[in-house]
Amino acid sequence: MAYRKRQFWLGIIGCGLLVSLLFGCATLKEATREFAGISTKALEDNRGKAIKKTFNYDYFTCQTKTLGVLKDLGAYVYAKNTSKDLIAFYLSEKDTTPVGLFFTEIDFSHTQIEVSSPSTYAKELIAEKVFLAIESSVSLDKIEEKIK
Repeated sequence: MAYRKRQFWLGIIGCGLLVSLLFGCATLKEATREFAGISTKALEDNRGKAIKKTFNYDYFTCQTKTLGVLKDLGAYVYAKNTSKDLIAFYLSEKDTTPVGLFFTEIDFSHTQIEVSSPSTYAKELIAEKVFLAIESSVSLDKIEEKIK
């Protein structure tokens, strides 16, 4: 009987250690990303303070246009997380201020972009440049009108 109780408690302790190890790995993984400079946690934490704007483009078009703008700005994209609908980048290869763009599909032809960063300056700068570049693009309707 004592042997079974001992096995039971060892099993409970073993399961507890396994669970704590699994949860601990998530923290270790994030710490490794932070050390490597590719963590998106700060961007996710600041998402509540993000600058938001909705555009009359579908999700794919918004992401494509945004990536083009970032390339023109010389931004260094270090993460594209499709599960979080996030593009994370540094302002440049020399300025490693992190900025994140979160994309939310409102409906088939409308997408919201949220610009998040721990730096207010970086957030405002990128929001202004990306939003203006997307807005100033010639719409597909105007292109079709010119063709006809």
